[in-house]
Parts: sequence; structure tokens; C-alpha cells
Amino acid sequence: MPATTDNIDYAELLQKIEIWSKDLGFQQLGVSDINLTEHDKHLNEWIAAGFHGEMNYMQKHGSKRSHPEELVDNTCRVISVRMDYMPPDCELSDEVLENPTLGFISRYALGRDYHKVMRKRLQKLSDRIKTEIGEFGYRVFVDSAPVLEKALAEKSGLGWIGKHTNLINKKAGSWFFLGEVYTDLPLPLSNSIKPSNVGDNAGDNDSHCGTCTACLDICPTKAIVAPYKVDARRCISYLTIELHGSIPVEFREAMGNRIYGCDDCQLCCPWNRFAQPTAEQDFHARHPLDAPNLTELFGWSEEEFLKQTEGSAIRRIGYERWLRNIAIALGNAPKSEKIITALKSRKQMFGENTMLVEHIDWALARQRV
Repeated sequence: MPATTDNIDYAELLQKIEIWSKDLGFQQLGVSDINLTEHDKHLNEWIAAGFHGEMNYMQKHGSKRSHPEELVDNTCRVISVRMDYMPPDCELSDEVLENPTLGFISRYALGRDYHKVMRKRLQKLSDRIKTEIGEFGYRVFVDSAPVLEKALAEKSGLGWIGKHTNLINKKAGSWFFLGEVYTDLPLPLSNSIKPSNVGDNAGDNDSHCGTCTACLDICPTKAIVAPYKVDARRCISYLTIELHGSIPVEFREAMGNRIYGCDDCQLCCPWNRFAQPTAEQDFHARHPLDAPNLTELFGWSEEEFLKQTEGSAIRRIGYERWLRNIAIALGNAPKSEKIITALKSRKQMFGENTMLVEHIDWALARQRV
């Protein structure tokens, strides 16, 4: 049931919510309305172009993604939060990427699964609001439903959507997670950072990204096909995490030793010089996944994979895709009898797995050249 509004000072309530959110470990909180008209247009164009690849969930929910009130009845505001995740105690990304015998895992996945961490905190925040004012309508989201989280975060003042389509904050860069509370409470709106530049004319009139094209230039597979436009079918994060089948041959060499995700567009962003290492223990690196040896990873049994990735977002890809990704990285590594032996051993073990054998054969052909 919606809260009774007669005796609630919403400006005062928001001030309390901001304090409670910091106590729960969130670095920033903002409130937006639910008008996502411009972002809805951009999303529809993106899907029409086929840039979502096999992520059919991007279109199956219809208009719910850009109309919060259709997803959760009576929603009139969205509380957005951000939580820093850059681990302070891991090997430097550049050093791992430059060592082809190691596997690179996107830094967001080195610690505990952020979905679980943030969802619990947002639930605690909602419970605290309930204690203060009584029952109210809400629902918590952390990348778990058809939610345009970056668009909502931009509207709430947490940052702006950069040319790589990640959210950037002037004081914190882009190394942070986002979460939302859909609510029927008419809280005061936060000021957005700027009008969103998500349309076809977006570009140099972006006052914060300016004329910078570092992310477009560095992308290994040229997935950022234009400012503010990513073709997920080319993106290494999509290829290593979202894609279930065979990775197109034309992208394999460019993947290098990236076995789970890709951080290149963030690593090169000038705004990330302001990023701060996270104080959240759950997001600290679980060694040795910050700089793992590829042949050792390739030798893990499924039981070892499940044990080593317990509580991690990495588990979502499953054992088969894990081996698929590592096989490509081994194919990109310098020629080594140890690697060839490891590949042959796995081929013999998984001989009936057509998809996995295809990637192993590709890696063996590269090693034998």
C-alpha cells in the first residue's frame, strides 16, 4: 500500500535517506522521475540495428524497460545509488594484459558478486525508510530486471553516459556499480549532470567527454562503432560472458588474454584518474584471479571451477564457456609445448563437445604455426 503523504516532509525524508545510504556503504544517491522518452528512442534504434546480439531479454519485456510504472505499479520516482568497486589490492591491469601467459578478468568480477552485495544493502535502505514512515510501495533492482539503470542514474545526477556508454562521474570516474529502488514516494528530484547525449547527433557538444575518443580508439574489436553507440556483438564483454555458443573467428585474436569481460574503455578514460579504490571488503580481489596463469586455469576441473568462483559473478558463464574463453587466450599466447599439451589433453577429455573442441582446434592451429 502507498504511504500516507499528508504528514511526510519529503525533503527531510530524502536527507535522511542520503545519510542512511552512506551508512550502508553507497558513495552517492540521487532521485529521478520516470520520463525516459529520449532513452527509449535510443534503445529501440539500438535493438532495431541488431546491436543487442543474442541478448533477447533486451527486447522481450516490451516497453517496461523505459516505462518504470509498467514494471512496478504506482512508481513515480527512482532512487539510484552507486558503489565504488575498484579493488585496491590486485595486480595492475596493464601488467596482466601485457603478459600473454596470464588471464585477464574484468576488475568488477574479482570480488564477491555485486548483485548480492548491493541488493541486500538496498533492501536494508528500504526497510529503514519503512521504519521511518510506515508501509510504502517499492521494489529493489540490481541489474536484475528490465531497468535502464544508466539512464536513470544520469537523470538522478550520479554522472553522465560517456561515449563508451558507461556512466562517468566527475569525482569518481566509472569504476562503480549501480542499483535502484523504484518507489511511489514523491521525493524531491536531484539535478541531472547534463542533458543526455544518446541520440544520433551526440558528440562533440558533450561538455564532459568533449572531443576525447580514447575509448573508441582503444577498443580491441572496435565495438564502439560511434560515440554513445556500442555494437554488443563485437564487444569482448558480450563475447566472453553473454554469448553462449561459438565466438566468431574474426574477434578471437583481438581478444588477447581477456577471459572474462574487458576493461579497456575504462582503463583509458581520463576521468578515471579520479577513481578511488573501494573500501568495500567484498569487492577486494580474490587471489589468484587478479593475475591467474592460463594453463593452470585451463586445468581446473568443473568442481574446482565452482569452488574457486563461489560467490563470484564469474560463475554465471558456467564451466564450458570458461574453458572456451581460456582456449582462445591460449591460442593467442606465445608458442609453448606446455600449452599444446594442455590443449590436446582437454580436446581428448571433451571430444564430444563440438563447440569447445572447435575453439581448442583453433588454439592448437595458432600454437603450431
